[in-house]
Amino acid sequence: MDEKKLFPAPLRTTRREFLKAAGLASTALALPTFIPASALGRDGAVPPSERIRVGGIGLGNMGGGDFGTFLGRPEVQYLAVCDVRKNVRDGKKAQADERYKSKDCIAYNDFRELLAREDIDAVHVATPDHWHTLIVTEACRRGKDVFCQKPETLTLREGPLMVEYARRYSRVVSGGSQRVREDYRGTVDMCWGGKLGKVLSINVVTNNLSHACNLPPEPVPAGFDWDMWLGPAPWAPYNAKRCDGNYSTEDFSWRSYWDYSSGEITDWGAHHFGGATFAVDVRELQPQEVIYHAPEGDKRAHLEFVYPNGMKITHCKPGKANMEVDNNERETRAPKPIPGYKGKGGIIGDFLACVRSREKPFRDIQFAVNTMSVCHLGTIAYRLQRSLKWDAAKQTFPGDAEANRFTDRARRQPWQL
Repeated sequence: MDEKKLFPAPLRTTRREFLKAAGLASTALALPTFIPASALGRDGAVPPSERIRVGGIGLGNMGGGDFGTFLGRPEVQYLAVCDVRKNVRDGKKAQADERYKSKDCIAYNDFRELLAREDIDAVHVATPDHWHTLIVTEACRRGKDVFCQKPETLTLREGPLMVEYARRYSRVVSGGSQRVREDYRGTVDMCWGGKLGKVLSINVVTNNLSHACNLPPEPVPAGFDWDMWLGPAPWAPYNAKRCDGNYSTEDFSWRSYWDYSSGEITDWGAHHFGGATFAVDVRELQPQEVIYHAPEGDKRAHLEFVYPNGMKITHCKPGKANMEVDNNERETRAPKPIPGYKGKGGIIGDFLACVRSREKPFRDIQFAVNTMSVCHLGTIAYRLQRSLKWDAAKQTFPGDAEANRFTDRARRQPWQL
């Protein structure tokens, strides 16, 4: 396929490039008598030439919230928006134009056009799960830093690809779960601070797995690129509930359906397992075994994830609440410094600070991928209703052909990884 068609040249010349080409430093050009303080970086403002130039891909619900946060940051110059719904992208463009009192923000239907622009430093991604890895890896290849909303991956195979592209192209890539640091601070502080003694295990609670979607076809709304929304997912007829971006996992949004998500175990699991792996300090590891416990009486099935260092994370263990810790207070543990955000302004502020410093962010993509591996391993164990062995180094289930078929999914052309 012709790359020039897939990735066209940037559609506009940046102000910086224009001024350089025009030789603005020449004395033949007179400076204006008044220059706003914001343009010079005075009064705490960041001049446009020093701002991080950002574009957004997927701007509904969570993406819309991220858009507002990035747009409001003084160190950001928001240049481009992308969404397959015309009304959404046009609305976000209008907001950006109002923010900067200009018409410079450009709206795109196809993320590849946005990523082809050389004047964009970073992108935030909040599409449905089935798009994340394709967009993140291409963004890295195109030299962009990336803030990607959770769940970062749809399959086990996708995780190592994200990490590989981030490292190969020296990109800052952050996962988007703000709850890992913010919601579970109390549990993390007790575990890392040594107040609980030796921590043995921690429990996570989520509910629904995703399932097949058999909704009847409906007319595609005007201005909605349905084929692009589907992208690598299997072709299916449009239905508003099939692609709704609300947060339900019970038949009212794309999070409910297997083609686009694994359901609550990855959606909320990205938060909960992220907090759990942080609290018990196994962010750098992946489980080596998943033990499946069949349902007994009125008790649902539950799982134990066993780590190489002996730590356990359980899922829906009977009688245990979310983020409930099992510990041995008689075995003392010395406190350790707790990693936190860099910069100011939560997880997005952390990402932007790292774009400048080139440090790894708090939710570095490797940590996010390791969290998602727990979610995906759990999904496979529940679907097969049995225990599993996992070789994290080889990213395979040793000698288990049936389980290995679940490590990835088929994708429609031309959306291959």
